[in-house]
Amino acid sequence: MGTHDQHLSAEERATIMIMLQQGCSARSIARTLQRSPSTVTREIRRALDWPQRAAFVPAGSSTYDARAAGARACAMRLKRRRSRKLSEDGVLFGVVHHFLLEGWSPGQIAGTLKRMWPDDPHRRVSHETIYNCIYAMPRGELRKELIACLRRAMPKRMPRSRGQDRRGRP
Repeated sequence: MGTHDQHLSAEERATIMIMLQQGCSARSIARTLQRSPSTVTREIRRALDWPQRAAFVPAGSSTYDARAAGARACAMRLKRRRSRKLSEDGVLFGVVHHFLLEGWSPGQIAGTLKRMWPDDPHRRVSHETIYNCIYAMPRGELRKELIACLRRAMPKRMPRSRGQDRRGRP
């Protein structure tokens, strides 16, 4: 089979729709698209309504709509994506930003947030989340400001030094 991106493109969905209307089987569609038959079958089943899903629709009697299937797939991808706990426009980011400006370490901030809101896990972040938020920011003044607030104001995160292997030695 050919190499493709993981998701079906709009052209591939249109090909599926046209070939289903012509009465082609899922295997022949897959061969044409150079995709796995299970990919095509899964796409068709996902796009059909629930009553039609139970018994697979025979060739030629498809109600597959490429445009609707693409929109549904895009919506599902967005729905699956988790939102960040520390987004720049969030309240929690403001609290973390304030503590960083006060000279607190991410570990101290994480512990304080846990004590401030013991019953609300959505208002807690780990020290690692704070570091990731700072270092994942795009270049700009805010990033420079936050990195400067860290005790070791390194522009990049450095891997932990391994040192020598001292196992079995005193």
